[in-house]
Amino acid sequence: MGKKNVYPEDDIGLLDDIELLTKTKTKVKEPKLYKVVMHNDNYTTMNFVVEVIRIVFHKPAAEATRIMLEVHNKGRAIVGIYPYDIAITKIDQVHQLAKENGYPLRCSCEEA
Repeated sequence: MGKKNVYPEDDIGLLDDIELLTKTKTKVKEPKLYKVVMHNDNYTTMNFVVEVIRIVFHKPAAEATRIMLEVHNKGRAIVGIYPYDIAITKIDQVHQLAKENGYPLRCSCEEA
């Protein structure tokens, strides 16, 4: 028994002879990036700040210490640059760790 055509217009063989000429091109836009900025305060210990940077932002000890010193000396420092959802998640993690340990450590998000 013959194969049944799914496309009625194929009854005259058009689909056999026509190659797909149009391809859909999907352009994926890169997400906007945001800076996570850590702010200095007079209560959070330097050691705690270093540990938070290491845990939340996965920075090696030397880089975490450098960032902590920049926060301490300049009042703020960029800890990382991420897509918005990731930046907000990291800020929430910092705030949660600070709260659990009784510190007022704060971070904010700025468009990169």
